[in-house]
Amino acid sequence: MIPMIDWLVFAALLLIVGAYGVMTSKHGILVLMSIEIMLNASNITLITFAAYSSQLHATANATGQIIALVSIAAAAAEVAVALAILLVLYKMYGTIDVSKMNLLRW
Repeated sequence: MIPMIDWLVFAALLLIVGAYGVMTSKHGILVLMSIEIMLNASNITLITFAAYSSQLHATANATGQIIALVSIAAAAAEVAVALAILLVLYKMYGTIDVSKMNLLRW
């Protein structure tokens, strides 16, 4: 079995890459992909702790996996709403530059 620290370092690297992408990108799709990378990092952490907790206590504990599935469902809904907003932005201004998001007011 892969050591727990390897999974946690991998999740931390994913979180850093996602945060860098959110902070530096003006392209809407890249911002959404970076947010998804950060959510995947949190899911990896949840599943890692659940797997090692169940191995440590010798019981089947699926709490981490269930929370990760709920997180994936919430992320899918979030992406659907964000893509709808980006489509409106593209329809109005011909670009999906997120710096123009303040122009969607009435």
